[in-house]
Amino acid sequence: MTPLILTLDMNGTPHRWVTWQHACFYYAKDLVAWATGEHSFTIRGGLNRVTGLRSSITIDSIIAIKGKSLSGKSLFQVPPLDNRELFNRDRHICAYCGDEFPGTRLTRDHVVPVSQGGQDVWMNVVTACKHCNQHKSGRTPDQAGMELIYTPYVPNKAEYLILCNRHILADQMDFLARHVSTRSRLKAAA
Repeated sequence: MTPLILTLDMNGTPHRWVTWQHACFYYAKDLVAWATGEHSFTIRGGLNRVTGLRSSITIDSIIAIKGKSLSGKSLFQVPPLDNRELFNRDRHICAYCGDEFPGTRLTRDHVVPVSQGGQDVWMNVVTACKHCNQHKSGRTPDQAGMELIYTPYVPNKAEYLILCNRHILADQMDFLARHVSTRSRLKAAA
């Protein structure tokens, strides 16, 4: 199984994960500006009718794509909020009791409840176990007499890429880790 390929802009800013098929497209269209990483994968195609030779493309684990630079804003864009990435951001730890749970026993808790004008955004949500979320109900932590043991934050693009891929190669992780804030909970987990 070929892992996802990390794409960058031409300045080396992390952009997104792509499949090996998509990476082959970039190589075939000569859209790869440069490549790095310790891993490469050779994808073999069919036989050429004229030459009888089998086609192949070797793709690297990290590739920079030619084109307009996204670095000015892409690293700082707010990534989409999803429970899986939220739970990973918070390391599957309930923000109220501090216990670690599997994803099936966790919920997205709005610090300021939506019923009280809170928004469904990274800075207003934390991971909570079902018991704590039910106890807090539609109240703020202060109203419920509950204390947050950590504060919510918005992951940057590199951190989000780490959060949303479960099978990251070591060279890809090393590259992304250099772009993660020193205040990230991912740094604390390492």
